[in-house]
Amino acid sequence: MQLRPEQLSSHLEKPLQPLYVLHGDDPLLTIEAGDALRAAARASGYDERNVLVVTPAFRWEELFQASGNMSLFGGRTLVDLRIPTGKPGRDGGEALQRYCKSPPADVLTLITLPEMDWRAKKAAWFTALVNAGVAIECLAPSLTQLPQWIARRLAAQQQSAVPEALEFIALHVEGNLLAAHQEIQKLGLLHPPGVLTLAQVSAAVLNVARYDIDDLRTALQARDTARCARTLEGLRAEEAAPPLVLWALTMEARTRTIRPALLQAARIDRIIKGLATGDLWDEFLQLALRLTKTAA
Repeated sequence: MQLRPEQLSSHLEKPLQPLYVLHGDDPLLTIEAGDALRAAARASGYDERNVLVVTPAFRWEELFQASGNMSLFGGRTLVDLRIPTGKPGRDGGEALQRYCKSPPADVLTLITLPEMDWRAKKAAWFTALVNAGVAIECLAPSLTQLPQWIARRLAAQQQSAVPEALEFIALHVEGNLLAAHQEIQKLGLLHPPGVLTLAQVSAAVLNVARYDIDDLRTALQARDTARCARTLEGLRAEEAAPPLVLWALTMEARTRTIRPALLQAARIDRIIKGLATGDLWDEFLQLALRLTKTAA
């Protein structure tokens, strides 16, 4: 069985399976899923916990010994096996396949791996683990999916945010879920349950250049060409995140529905993603000039 991280909570409301495999590229999702599984194991009577970390000196007999040891208190055991490299080697691969064929009684096994590429996922040992238990792939959402991920996290603390605010957070953290998690928690501390505005979010979210981003938006709204140029130069010097700069410019173009400006913003987006060539900051300046010189 394979699950997404967001499906784990409802899954844990049912009886636990004997084997779980965590793998993926995102540390926050992996930590949260592991913590949730360990808490569920404790609540289900798995009082003993044996943590094993696979290093070059690791002996695979330790896995069978850890799962075979009876609890001193007559309870059940959680075997927490971590393979940081994601490569158990030939001996490890064979040991894991044997382990899956005869899972020990009264033992819950949690195996944590890093992100697995398509070749590793086809390995016999990995296939055996997935077929014998529940696999949870902890992958960070894409930038386009990130606003909805943030929205779900805000909903868990009885908050929501306007779409522009969700996009602002997503662009600020640039796919770093640990940073996003911290910002969401901070919003929960700063504001009561309810709907968050763009102003509240932009004021709370940490960004060394956030005041310059606000200055850029103010200059655009005031049609102040010189101030826009100075602000863009400052943002460039501070190495501000290009997606955040583009967001500020695009928001102004959308507000006025200026089609040529939106087309230019789309071209800049392709440059940022490496799908087109061009001088990024010159493109920013040209777009700002277009927006400040366009009649209301």
